[in-house]
Amino acid sequence: MTLLTLTASVSGLKPSCDKDACHPTGAQTAVTFVALYLIALGTGGIKPCVSSFGADQFDETDDGEREKKSSFFNWFYLSINIGALVASSVLVWIQMNVGWGWGFGIPAVAMAIAVVFFFSGSRLYRIQKPGGSPLTRIMQVIVASFRKSNVVVPADKSLLYETADEECNIQGSRKLESTSKFKFFDKAAVETQTDRVKGSADPWRLCTVTQVEELKAIIRLLPVWASGIVFATVYSQMSTMFVLQGNTMDQHMGPNFKIPSASLSLFDTLSVIFWAPIYDIVIVPFARKLTGHERGFTQLQRMGIGLLISIFSMVAAGILEVVRLNIVKRNNYYDIETIPMTIFWQVPQYFIVGCAEVFTFIGQLEFFYDQAPDAMRSLCSALSLTTVAVGNYLSTLLVTIVTKVTTKNGKLGWIPDNLNRGHLDYFYWLLTILSVLNFLVYLWIAKWFTYKKATGRAN
Repeated sequence: MTLLTLTASVSGLKPSCDKDACHPTGAQTAVTFVALYLIALGTGGIKPCVSSFGADQFDETDDGEREKKSSFFNWFYLSINIGALVASSVLVWIQMNVGWGWGFGIPAVAMAIAVVFFFSGSRLYRIQKPGGSPLTRIMQVIVASFRKSNVVVPADKSLLYETADEECNIQGSRKLESTSKFKFFDKAAVETQTDRVKGSADPWRLCTVTQVEELKAIIRLLPVWASGIVFATVYSQMSTMFVLQGNTMDQHMGPNFKIPSASLSLFDTLSVIFWAPIYDIVIVPFARKLTGHERGFTQLQRMGIGLLISIFSMVAAGILEVVRLNIVKRNNYYDIETIPMTIFWQVPQYFIVGCAEVFTFIGQLEFFYDQAPDAMRSLCSALSLTTVAVGNYLSTLLVTIVTKVTTKNGKLGWIPDNLNRGHLDYFYWLLTILSVLNFLVYLWIAKWFTYKKATGRAN
């Protein structure tokens, strides 16, 4: 952030600009991209670990703390969105009206203060011992399983290899009970005569039951992970199709002020800020009375509710587009840039997406933390975050395919440059259908899912 601030304020790094555009040199462009990629690298370190580290502060063996841990994810996500609200309103205003140097400098100072606050609490933190590379342990199980592809797995699970101590041999992890699914990988825990070298077990030939179950846990999470991709595709419409739709509508607030269509994502942020505490204070206690579950809903139920709500955001967007196109047709507005229909009709679709976020994204954070093996929590949190990236790629792929198919034989297609002559509503209906199908598949995945069973205590 400091380097990015310098590129916008120091004369040697700041490009020369005229009325029409800026003209950066190759070196100035390179420094800017270095700053941006440093931010990406830093974000990659923060995002998967900060929620996991926060949740690590709660003792799972204590009922009270376990309940508070569930609330932690809600308030954690709320705090992120409060930051996003400040960034997309106050900071954007500063960048546009005061200057980019101040616009980048303020978050740089805020980040420095955050680092000081973070380290000032070092004495208070519960630190989980690092258990080594989870990817290495996964590869060891896969290699050992294929090496023993002809070995028969005993019916008695107690014959599978595990350390005799109550503590697991993986730092910071509890032992995991053997499960019946994906039995092929149990071969890695079947002890044979060639598994030991000088009395010690060769980790590439013999793995513990816990190690095998770590791999199984990751495999079990993958279908749930995949079901989040379509939701992330719907979520990505806020920065793509919702903006294009908004560009064709009246963006005025009063006679003098014009709100950029991209700024309407503020209503998604406000929706999250509204629903996150409502969920924790109102919905959970009410649901607890109905279901008897300590968290109100199971994590899978919570995510499923979010997927269902997201369908209605696409329905709302589709209906709005049908109404908008009818106004265009009725008044012959085909070739005017903005029609006399206020952009604030888009607020419901943004608000519904925000509500769905509170159920799905927060539920996903909690689910991937909870169901991850103890020594793989940051890895699994990183895995859950990749749904957003893959969802964006899927959105791009869908637009590419739709454009190619619908523009055949010289047709304008669903999403032409002039949306007044297109059918953006068809694209929203396509996403609605995909979301419904994804929800039905998710119901099957949730029914099939087996929750992890941890035993003993972490060393």
